[in-house]
Amino acid sequence: MIPMDDDMESGALRSYQDKPRTFPSMRSKPHTPRIIRLLMGINVRVLLILLLLVFGGVFYIGAKTSPVIVFVFSVCIISFLLSIHLTKWVLSKDEGPPEMVQISDAIRDGAEGFLRTQYGTISKMAVLLALVILSIYLFRTPSPQQEASGLGRSASAFITVAAFLLGALCSGIAGYVGMWVSVRANVRVSSAARRSAREALQIAVRAGGFSALVVVGMAVIGISILYATFYVWLDVDSPGSMKVTELPLLLVGYGFGASFVALFAQLGGGIYTKAADVGADLVGKVEQGIPEDDPRNPAVIADLVGDNVGDCAARGADLFESIAAEIISAMILGGTMAQRCKIEDPSGFILFPLVVHSFDLVVSSVGILSIRGTRESGLKASIEDPMAILQKGYSVSIVLAVLAFAASTRWMLYTEQAPSAWLNFALCGLVGIMTAYVFVWITKYYTDYKHEPVRTLALSSTTGHGTNIIAGVSLGLESTALPVLVISVSIVSAFWLGQSSGLLDEAGNPTGGLFGTAVATMGMLSTAGYILTMDMFGPIADNAGGIVEMSQQPESVREITDLLDAVGNTTKATTKGFAIGSAALASFLLFSAYMDEVSSFARESFKEVDIAIPEVFVGGLLGSMLIFLFSAWACSAVGRTAQEVVAEVRRQFIERPGIMDYTEKPDYGRCVAIVASASLKEMIKPGALAIVSPIAIGLIFRILGHYTGHPLLGAKVVAAFLMFATVSGILMALFLNTAGGAWDNAKKYIETGAFGGKGSESHKAAVTGDTVGDPFKDTAGPSLHVLIKMLATITLVMAPVFL
Repeated sequence: MIPMDDDMESGALRSYQDKPRTFPSMRSKPHTPRIIRLLMGINVRVLLILLLLVFGGVFYIGAKTSPVIVFVFSVCIISFLLSIHLTKWVLSKDEGPPEMVQISDAIRDGAEGFLRTQYGTISKMAVLLALVILSIYLFRTPSPQQEASGLGRSASAFITVAAFLLGALCSGIAGYVGMWVSVRANVRVSSAARRSAREALQIAVRAGGFSALVVVGMAVIGISILYATFYVWLDVDSPGSMKVTELPLLLVGYGFGASFVALFAQLGGGIYTKAADVGADLVGKVEQGIPEDDPRNPAVIADLVGDNVGDCAARGADLFESIAAEIISAMILGGTMAQRCKIEDPSGFILFPLVVHSFDLVVSSVGILSIRGTRESGLKASIEDPMAILQKGYSVSIVLAVLAFAASTRWMLYTEQAPSAWLNFALCGLVGIMTAYVFVWITKYYTDYKHEPVRTLALSSTTGHGTNIIAGVSLGLESTALPVLVISVSIVSAFWLGQSSGLLDEAGNPTGGLFGTAVATMGMLSTAGYILTMDMFGPIADNAGGIVEMSQQPESVREITDLLDAVGNTTKATTKGFAIGSAALASFLLFSAYMDEVSSFARESFKEVDIAIPEVFVGGLLGSMLIFLFSAWACSAVGRTAQEVVAEVRRQFIERPGIMDYTEKPDYGRCVAIVASASLKEMIKPGALAIVSPIAIGLIFRILGHYTGHPLLGAKVVAAFLMFATVSGILMALFLNTAGGAWDNAKKYIETGAFGGKGSESHKAAVTGDTVGDPFKDTAGPSLHVLIKMLATITLVMAPVFL
């Protein structure tokens, strides 16, 4: 429990309006990570020399690998320098009056304290899992390619474990970076809102842009360094050593490590943020009738902390994992296709994903910088729709991405064997870019209160809580149709374009279909930097609104932050829809890579899965069941934690009646402690289910197959498990994310004055819908698309276990 000030304990209190508003510190230890403190203690010249040596070593191994790797390194480092510039620009803005700073400090202390504890727990689990992977790889049978290259069991085991730990570390850093900037930008956005909506928008976008550039840049440079290190260390492509087309398979552990951390970060952060949000809304808004983020609500600081650990830190790790999984799967498929087609220099097809995401950093940077401030101030500057401004920046990024993608395909994918193949692959990329744009538009249509679906949902609130829930569920179910049609068209179109590219294997069969789908996935993620910027904008704007409300700023300032917050809800929903689409395509690629890996180890063809075999069909059922059980456990974790918060908030209102008239102060720290402790405990069960299920099912059916004379039964059952889990997971995630986002914005629409406005019966019904949707859109939904990709990577890493 956080101790209160002496004058509070003695009861010598004045009104909040009469005295400086102070907020408790959540800090128990120095919040700066130990490694940062160590670096800060080093002499500047020594640190500069160390950095030059590191960069020199990186460029040396890059130059020994390929000029393309040097290009990728250069773009990433330039993007890091730009992110530093954006950070300095954001931090140069004023933090506003002292009460704003005190609230921001309390949020920052709570967020950094939770993340430090959460990452400590995740790191212990990662080390344990790394030991399990090491044990399995030390005793598994090597593949024919590994035998031919002389790569022994121990070398393969340690390479996979090192890649896994590096992926986990980089994913953790990506998450921390997302949180680090958001807890410093929120108060600056609040302060800027006192002057201009456009200035507040620009600060929030540039703060999100810093995080986005670091996350994408780390994903690209991390894989590039790993690839170049293995290339030089293993002496790839020299006589008697590994072929370059086989090298990408050594990177799978990196993707698994990134997925592992992203899943637990999303689960823990999602449980934290939504348990606090639900508890704060149910007691504060519905029972006590006080506004959102009112300083009298004991759960308000926990709610604002949750925005940072759930929406910023978790989403940073999530997108890092998405990019890493897509790059690695595309590199594997590019190498496999180049090998089958006997392409003389296959490095272009392998390194193409790294080049695409290097250009992603460039085009996203231009989009971020295209959003500028204005000289107008106050509400006059808020006339222009913030969503329209963000869409203009996205349109700039999309146009540049199309041009950059065409140039990348001509540079990297031109081959004499099929001179026009690059054009087909460029069209595949265009399919992916169009898919991303349509996905963003569809999600915006179903979640923005300017469109009919959310307004109809808000109208249903006028007849009660039950009709609001029914309308929200039906909206979420309906919203799955268009995205699935778009995904289906994009997969088939990209496959057909790749198949007709003119690339043929030794038998004369077309082989570019799967790689065409991989290129479409790259196209979809070719503006990932700007997409993550829009996603980070949401929680920063939400936090800014909370700080404005808690510090009791004028209503005109709150109107600006409410506008930004509503737009932020839509951008968060659209980026989740985008993430689901990319997860669907990436999982399809990883599924194909899994089948190739099984073929390699089994030394026989494994190209299709027959679900008419009873055991295989059962594997599919188990995969679908996992999605529903995982979602149930994630939502119930939020519910249980929220019950504790509700009980605590009610207790404080009863025991401290002076809270409502500002003569007593709430104990914010108690609610922070409750959600922090509960979320760390609750994230373990669903996370463990996701990791253990595919391994256990594969082993059980492998043993069954051994005794029934079907040696590939375990691999086939796992393939069906993965296939059904992917399909069910995509549909479930679309439903959960869209329904939750629509419920939230239906509430926001009523709060603008529609159907009775704040405090009305329709508003109370909308709040109920919003609380039901909270675990949908911020816990179970986002965790599902991470789960889908993690299942694909874990089955790929563990493929030999199932044989």
